[in-house]
Amino acid sequence: MGSDNCMKGFWKRNWLLFSTVAAVVLGIGTGLLLREFANFNSLDIVYFSFPGDVLMRMLKLIILPLIVSSMITGLASLDSNVSGKIGGLAVAYYLSTTVLAVLLGIALVLLIKPGVSQSTDEIDRTGSTPNATTVDTLLDLVRNMFPENLVQACFQQYRTRRSEIDPEVVIVNSTASPVTTTLSMALSTLAEQLGQNVTVIKEFRLTGEYSSGINVLGLIVFCVAFGSVIRRMGPSGEILAAFFDALNEATMRIVAIIMWYMPIGIFFLVAGKIMEVDDWEIFRKLGLYMATVLSGLAIHSLVVLPLIYFIVVRRNPFSYIAGLTHAITTALMISSSSATLPVTFKCLEENNGVDKRVTRFVLPVGATINMDGTALYEAVAAIFIAQLNDMELNFGQIVTISVTATAASIGAAGVPQAGLVTMVMVLTAVGLPSEDVTLIIAVDWLLDRFRTAVNVLGDAIGAGVVAHAARRELSVLDPPSPSVFPPPSPLSPGGSNSNNNSNDEDGGGGGGGGGGGGAAAALLLKQTGGGPVAVSGQNFTNMREYSNGGFVSDPHDRATLPEQMSRL
Repeated sequence: MGSDNCMKGFWKRNWLLFSTVAAVVLGIGTGLLLREFANFNSLDIVYFSFPGDVLMRMLKLIILPLIVSSMITGLASLDSNVSGKIGGLAVAYYLSTTVLAVLLGIALVLLIKPGVSQSTDEIDRTGSTPNATTVDTLLDLVRNMFPENLVQACFQQYRTRRSEIDPEVVIVNSTASPVTTTLSMALSTLAEQLGQNVTVIKEFRLTGEYSSGINVLGLIVFCVAFGSVIRRMGPSGEILAAFFDALNEATMRIVAIIMWYMPIGIFFLVAGKIMEVDDWEIFRKLGLYMATVLSGLAIHSLVVLPLIYFIVVRRNPFSYIAGLTHAITTALMISSSSATLPVTFKCLEENNGVDKRVTRFVLPVGATINMDGTALYEAVAAIFIAQLNDMELNFGQIVTISVTATAASIGAAGVPQAGLVTMVMVLTAVGLPSEDVTLIIAVDWLLDRFRTAVNVLGDAIGAGVVAHAARRELSVLDPPSPSVFPPPSPLSPGGSNSNNNSNDEDGGGGGGGGGGGGAAAALLLKQTGGGPVAVSGQNFTNMREYSNGGFVSDPHDRATLPEQMSRL
């Protein structure tokens, strides 16, 4: 009977995870079968993938209220010193792991050398090269951090478009009618007639425009400032803090509803993507390059990140990662860190018990600036393209790739069409032809899914590391809670004999109450591994043991002692 209840509880907790994994497997199988036996054209595939498109739209719909409410609520609940420490720890972690990912990618691509045995002529080009420069992209990043219209930032991003100025000229002679042409064409013709080389200095016009997409970076900067101000307003800011806290709670309940639809949407999303692939031969041509990227992502996610977690937290990292399986699977399928945020929140807070004040602050920032997988991918891709062009990179150029890939990955979320634009930034920084980015676009859709999963894993492990490092500061901010046990009498260890009659209804006498409190406290300390449990009028912090093998503080638990101990 007990085992049956245990199994029911297990399936009740993990049905969504198993349903999602089953949807992925069935989607791949269905996509391969339909691709082989059904004659679907591009329009049929669009109609077939419609339920998956609905899932993506629902997840993107929830990004805006989730980021705004979680960031403001998280910062409003933290002291300025504590929020500063958490922010500093998060940025230090993100920067360190990104640099490690870049160095790992460079080491692997220099060791495996996937582009040495090939040339650019052997690989088909796909798509077009975005017209962007490093300076314009970085300036757009800063502009998007400070949007001029907050409402517009909810659905549009700013970007700079560069267009060449080529004025028209009219060539007039006495024997023919006037000819209108461009200045560059006229100079080229003149150079041919004179038999000399003419260098044409091009001029460009910069124009600003807005493209569709949430300006996540600008919203985060605003929410950080807004949440910090609410915290400093004292009692007058509590109304605003309560409003955003309620908004966050309502948003998470909507997320729970969306989760019921997720397996259906993922099934059609995966099957449709399998049917969309036109040329499977490209995977053979770029097989060694893909193996290099995937090897780097695997080492970073299974060795580097778990090692960091173990060194800092001293707990089993793989038990912690097991609680993130649903978030990682979702990221793998939908290829968006921001759209995976709702699932990541639920996994960290419900499965791994990470403090909500940390997740609300750290996760939105991490989904925006922590792109370990992207940084590794861009470093590998840049050196792979250099190898295809028989270009030997010196130490200075490799350092340049490292710095540029790190900076590009951090600012990727603030740049429209981030993947291609940031890749062009890295290529142009070391003098590689930017048009060669079209060589790897054909397999980018697949690699993008794996690097997104690594990005989400890095965000989640970062939240666990920061929560552990800031646990003492967070415990100081815990609001006072009622005493768990009645205070013992100073007359005897078990309690006051003079109070036995007055306390009979509460616990069979003061002596029994005090003794029971001490026994319960000893039992609680034993079950929590000797964690800091304050009694006798002091604040009480509940310590619960989760499947990740670590003890997690839950200072907001106001349940009675028997209820708390029943969950230990």
